[in-house]
Amino acid sequence: MLLTLDIGNTEITAGLFRGDAVTSHWRLTTNPDRTPDEWGSALGAFLLHAGHSPNEVRAAIVASVAPAVTQSIVEGVRTLTSADVRIVDATSPLPIRVDVDEPLTVGADRIINTLAAVERFKTDTIVVDFGTATTFDCITGDGRFIGGVIMPGLRTSSDQLTRRAAKLPATELRPPARVIGRRTEECIRAGVLLGTADAVDGLVRRIQAEWPTPTRPKVVATGGLAGTIVPLCRTVELIDPDLTLHGLRLAAGYLGVKW
Repeated sequence: MLLTLDIGNTEITAGLFRGDAVTSHWRLTTNPDRTPDEWGSALGAFLLHAGHSPNEVRAAIVASVAPAVTQSIVEGVRTLTSADVRIVDATSPLPIRVDVDEPLTVGADRIINTLAAVERFKTDTIVVDFGTATTFDCITGDGRFIGGVIMPGLRTSSDQLTRRAAKLPATELRPPARVIGRRTEECIRAGVLLGTADAVDGLVRRIQAEWPTPTRPKVVATGGLAGTIVPLCRTVELIDPDLTLHGLRLAAGYLGVKW
């Protein structure tokens, strides 16, 4: 089996593949204070809970935008499974082209999203990834990452608002029943969630207006908060919650990893 790990600044998404199919997936908090043994123990507990032994994991592949925790997680996985662990970044030999001014600065998650979009949709695509940041990855059908947009993530915006304004309470991120709130909590939810949805729609339209090919790009959402925001959007066509995990699986194949 193949263990895939998408390490973000806030959360780590882990997926377990048997062949091309995801058999289990989990989310962990990105905690830089954990030791390799603690990461191994946490991942081992998830595997056992899903009915799998760590010995079933033959290989692992990692994409990370949080270098402070990457090595500890890699060491923990190696100790837990004795598996070969590969790390994907902008220098990895994958069948895509990072066609931007500074390709080595592009995050591994965006590289993986590009690979997954090309293989799964086979057309020009805008991938909107809802994480700590909300990223818009612009991908042509012939496998070029041509750039995109990065804006503050939904939870990041909400946390900053309530942290810096003493009288604004922390608020559950669920869609409001109306735009004009009658209570402070409703006002915050309307501003954060509907504001994010309208920002996504507005940016997608701007991206589409300057798209460099005649093809109208498909708009696909992924990431932990996609299910919260996409129902409020008008431009997103579908949610693919495991897009990045499938991208990691595809990358493993291109890098010659056996599982």
